[in-house]
Amino acid sequence: MALTARRVETAPPGRHVDGRGLMLVVKPSGARSWVLRYQLNGRRRDMGLGPYPEVTLARAREKALKARRHLVDGSDPLAVRPAKAVTFREAALLLIESKRARWRSAKHAAQWSSTLETYAFPLLGDLDVKAIETSHVIGALRPIWTEKTETASRVRQRIEAIIDYATSNGQRDRPDPARWRGHLQNLLAKPSSVRSVEHHAALDWRQLPEFMTALEKRQGVSARALQFLLLTAARSGEVRGMRWNEIDLETGVWTVPDSRMKAGKEHRIPLDESAIALLGEPGAPDTRVLASPSNPNKPMSDMTLTAVLRKMGRTDITVHGFRSTFRDWAGETTNFPREVIEAALAHRLKNIAEAAYARGDLFNKRRDLMAAWRQYAQANITP
Repeated sequence: MALTARRVETAPPGRHVDGRGLMLVVKPSGARSWVLRYQLNGRRRDMGLGPYPEVTLARAREKALKARRHLVDGSDPLAVRPAKAVTFREAALLLIESKRARWRSAKHAAQWSSTLETYAFPLLGDLDVKAIETSHVIGALRPIWTEKTETASRVRQRIEAIIDYATSNGQRDRPDPARWRGHLQNLLAKPSSVRSVEHHAALDWRQLPEFMTALEKRQGVSARALQFLLLTAARSGEVRGMRWNEIDLETGVWTVPDSRMKAGKEHRIPLDESAIALLGEPGAPDTRVLASPSNPNKPMSDMTLTAVLRKMGRTDITVHGFRSTFRDWAGETTNFPREVIEAALAHRLKNIAEAAYARGDLFNKRRDLMAAWRQYAQANITP
């Protein structure tokens, strides 16, 4: 006899047949779920239709009927059922893993992971990959399209590759919203036409003490993050992605893992009391140090730091430009060797012979350099 709603609710443990292969399976724990049993090419198969009460008797019958129609057409219902939802982050990690063996070094995977973590995941990471629209892609790219055009172009290419990969795996069946030709080229400026602005307008090093005094007066985690970025000469993504397990408070060392470095190489940054004080009370090892003001589980966006500058009326400079401020100050006012200054910025030496001898990270010399930098930057701030 066919099942009734009452029977479904009260049936004891076991298998209870509704008809034409549809069964209610009740476990000893009382958990109930629907199964459709059918045969295809002489082989018996069981297809799960979902749990009760989320899937009612009427809904189970509808799903069973739809599956049987596939059988009439000669298709296996299990093969044509919709693919499990996959987030953009999950699709990205799967693609990176699939490419890892073909890449010549771990640097490529580190660069992919770093740029996606910084610029794509905050907005796209948790979205179902099949639900991503053009507006989502534009939202991730527009904030960096003119200030970091080369990086933004790479991010776009990587987003396009990830969505294409998901499409090939049956996780999406719509056109790729990150494609350039015939699509984003109509919405964003051509990279070659804006790349000339990538020098990153920088604050004159002579103005730094006055700027730091003004920044010190501003409230909020975004202003503290910008101060910390300035005092460490680190990149925006390195600061925004920082977690407590990277900070050694006893030795005053911040170790940025290779996966978050542009060059794909671990970088140690010396910290003094003034820099550490900006981080606040330590949290759990894997939590973010400077999280988004609106969501503690996500890093603050690049535009959050830029917004601090805009509120200060400094639309003439950029966040990334502060690294140039540090470079100019160090080169023009100190006697520290060039290789020490470049190491502080985590730059690779272009001279092959010079780089061959610079095998260490010059950490102790860099600690002295950064101490002098912080002393200069905070010269007008009363302890």
